Amino acid sequence: MSITKAMYSGVSGLVAESDTLSIVGENVANTNTIGFKKSRATFESVLGGAVGAQQTGGGVRLGRAQQIFAQGALVSTGNATDLAISGDGFFVVQGTVNGVHGDFYTRAGQLTVNNEGKLVNMGGLAIQGYAANGDGTFTSSVGTLQLSTAQLPPRPTGAMTLTANLDAGATAPGAAFDAQSPGDTSNLSTSMTVYDSLGQAHAVDVHFRKGTNPGEWEVHVLAKGDELAGGAPGQNVEIGTGTLTFNPSGALQDVQWATPISASFTGAKANQAISVDFGQPIAAGGTGLGGTTQFGSNSAISAQSQDGYASGDLSGVKIDSDGVVSGVYSNGQTVAAGKLAIAKFRSNDGLAKAGSNVWTATRASGEAALGAAGEGGRGALVSGALEQSNVDIAEQFVDLIAHQRAFQANSKTITTADQMLQELMMIKQ
Repeated sequence: MSITKAMYSGVSGLVAESDTLSIVGENVANTNTIGFKKSRATFESVLGGAVGAQQTGGGVRLGRAQQIFAQGALVSTGNATDLAISGDGFFVVQGTVNGVHGDFYTRAGQLTVNNEGKLVNMGGLAIQGYAANGDGTFTSSVGTLQLSTAQLPPRPTGAMTLTANLDAGATAPGAAFDAQSPGDTSNLSTSMTVYDSLGQAHAVDVHFRKGTNPGEWEVHVLAKGDELAGGAPGQNVEIGTGTLTFNPSGALQDVQWATPISASFTGAKANQAISVDFGQPIAAGGTGLGGTTQFGSNSAISAQSQDGYASGDLSGVKIDSDGVVSGVYSNGQTVAAGKLAIAKFRSNDGLAKAGSNVWTATRASGEAALGAAGEGGRGALVSGALEQSNVDIAEQFVDLIAHQRAFQANSKTITTADQMLQELMMIKQ
């Protein structure tokens, strides 16, 4: 009887709307879950039967909960290990979730470093990426990113860089250069801190003295005798002497070292060689204008640096927008540990939820294609930010009302059918 069938159609509507309520409820519950992606219900009509050319419906059923991978809003947190993906892609994590071990994928970039130095998410799953080779490149295979918690070894200074202008109108001091009275026998000086093989810091003074020939400047490099093996306490020791030559245009023509810099600091490796870069001279194929010059303005040092450092302890982590994970050490050095791998799928909607804010790959999603952020259609990384849930609470409330009304309408169908049956029963009486 069609009236009875109408009642069962109403029941199917009640069941479908009840099931949908759980989807909306999950969306609302995860409004503040980082990286969460909302779902929506898809309904399917049910074929009740066919008699001849007449086909009758059998109600409705919930087809599936379709995941919506729309971009969530990015919120700046200022936390160095927070990351967000702007665009397509997932962070790759490895570990055990609900008793299943393997690779998982997530949009939640709340990362931290555990006591083993591994970069992990809030669930303790290890972040996967390409390890650093130490020469600025990265491995081609993907593994767990781990920072060394051991002390960063010191690096002895091997090169200094100096950029200066030496006054073309300067005159040479009357007396010859005297290492024990360098200030009175030179025109310009600067002091730099260099490091020996043990990571100990030493002050080295570089003095410039106008030469006797036009366009010629002497360079004298001094160290403290107290800090040198065999040095006399309280005395300066000249550890390097050279000559800078400039052409009539003020460009650096050539650099010659009569005594290349070599220092034997107490307790450290002997004969530590240190080069000085004054800019590429014309004699070496340069323009002579990229570093030290001799123009008609006051003598001054505009920039200086050296490549050594002391030992240091791991004091923090930095993640760049290109996904490079670096350890920040107490000596001010930053050492790359690896680069994050970003997974991309043919069908994000085919991913299966695994709980703990992660997904697993399925046949429907296809295999994960791993690569670097910003490459191959993968989104860019935003460091110091997190991706919020893409749930719009106002939209969910409207959906909630719509489903509630649909539930009421289906219950009304059952009520009406029941009243019609009651009328039939009354005819019999």
